[in-house]
Amino acid sequence: MKKLFSIISLAVCLCLLAGSSVFAAAYSSARLKDVAKVQGVRTNQLMGYGLVVGLNGTGDSDKMKQTIQSIGNMMHAYGVGIDTNGMKPKNVAAVIVTATLPPFVREGDTIDITVSSMGDAKSIQGGTLLQTPLKAGNGNVYAVAMGAVSTGGFSAGRGNSSAQKNFPTVGTTPNGAIVEHSVEDDVLAPNGILSWSLDKADFTTASRIAQAINAQYGGIAKAANPGRIDVVVPAYYRNNIVGFVAGLEELPVMPDNIAKVVVNERTGTIVMGGDVSVDTISVTQGGITVNIGREYDVVQPLPFTRGNTIVLPKDNVTVQEPKGSSIVLPATSNINDIIGALNSVGATPRDIISILQAIKAAGALHADLELI
Repeated sequence: MKKLFSIISLAVCLCLLAGSSVFAAAYSSARLKDVAKVQGVRTNQLMGYGLVVGLNGTGDSDKMKQTIQSIGNMMHAYGVGIDTNGMKPKNVAAVIVTATLPPFVREGDTIDITVSSMGDAKSIQGGTLLQTPLKAGNGNVYAVAMGAVSTGGFSAGRGNSSAQKNFPTVGTTPNGAIVEHSVEDDVLAPNGILSWSLDKADFTTASRIAQAINAQYGGIAKAANPGRIDVVVPAYYRNNIVGFVAGLEELPVMPDNIAKVVVNERTGTIVMGGDVSVDTISVTQGGITVNIGREYDVVQPLPFTRGNTIVLPKDNVTVQEPKGSSIVLPATSNINDIIGALNSVGATPRDIISILQAIKAAGALHADLELI
């Protein structure tokens, strides 16, 4: 009896394991850090206007008045008065400098910058960016950029013959900017609550995240809305917020998305999500081909008459209507069944796009159809 009970228990365990394997294969999980982020921990965009000097005659032409004016303003700032009339700034280029300020950088840290010509310069390769303040959207300066510019390309030629590699009017300077002011405070969750923002707001995903956190740490999480989950930091983690966040980031969650079909008509690419379903519907695929040709009939006169030979054109119209391929798509949620059925009627990717649009118009496709 004990042996029989052991065999039954083993069979039940194997069935449960098989069921869990099928479920895991059908629904993939992701880490919390891949679908959400801590509120307040974000990057910031910086931008500034500057000059690149030391170019070998590849800078802006004298048509770029802003470059000439910028040179004059810079020289006046250093106490040098010059006459900008007739100036030819071929060794100088006006540029826009952009950078991304990562979260939690401190004063004195360095960040990478991108330098882009905004005039008619042919190349900024080999130039040096002069000191350029970088401002955020609020108008405050958070970094200062300066240094040699590297484009990774070149432009050379004379007259109608020229050669170019990459884009010599855009360059980068690794560690080219020094951070002057930080954005975030060092203290995380000063009131004892961490808020997580979902990358894509969804009621189901927010509920699942809260359940996963509560299953691991107790009832400390609550989905405030589809895009935010509030988490109360446990007392024993108050002095180790970083460790607590690191543990939350590794929690496996199962994100949910709406059913969607994305179609690129230019390339004929179709991407469908796993939750796309269709009702029972009949699809007929076929076409009509019309050919118009011209033939000539020759009319000869009777012998020993004075008639003339006459050539009469004759138009022939041929209509070919191939037998339409019809198939009934049963109600299904398996995307392989949908594509396999459409391929069975000889539908090309572009035909499938039109068929999907027609199925959506008929109300049988339960998914968002997005054209890009």
